[in-house]
Amino acid sequence: MSSEKKIRILLIENDIDFVYLIRKTIEQTDDLTFCTYAENGYAGLELARKLRPDIVLTDLNLTGNNLDGIEVSRQIRLSTNAKVLLLTSFEDPSIVISASKKSFACGYIFKSQCQNLCGIIRESATGITVQERFIQELILKDLSSAERSVFDMMLGRNVDILSSEKTIANQKTSVFKKLGIKNQQELQHIFQL
Repeated sequence: MSSEKKIRILLIENDIDFVYLIRKTIEQTDDLTFCTYAENGYAGLELARKLRPDIVLTDLNLTGNNLDGIEVSRQIRLSTNAKVLLLTSFEDPSIVISASKKSFACGYIFKSQCQNLCGIIRESATGITVQERFIQELILKDLSSAERSVFDMMLGRNVDILSSEKTIANQKTSVFKKLGIKNQQELQHIFQL
């Protein structure tokens, strides 16, 4: 794969044994590059902004007085072009789905299923996966139909909105609040597919 760009990966994980496992798994491939790892959220966020990896693998359960896995993933998604995959030992679908929605992750990997890691990384790096579309639809499910139209309008999609400018402004504010974002630039950065 020397003529093609390798997929660059940053890992944020506080279990050193799991770091070793992930690193060795990635290093056995020709198309993936393990950039480095961080043991906590703040260091991971700083490295993501500095190194600009293609994929960031983030432990959902980062511990300590620090950014948790959800918040660090969210900040990485808002401030870089990296896609974030959550790593989790929690196999409870409600926990994983809630965390994926809050973090704007493009997907998740159960730690018990790391044999699928490289394939999931490749799929995530090369396009929009089924899992990513599912997570985005879950995020947008909380919007009313009018808010969804305003959401689509802010993404530059062709929609017919008959509401007044004041109503549209109120709906924009409601969309930002429900999605937990500050402005239209953040919305476009996260949701432009």
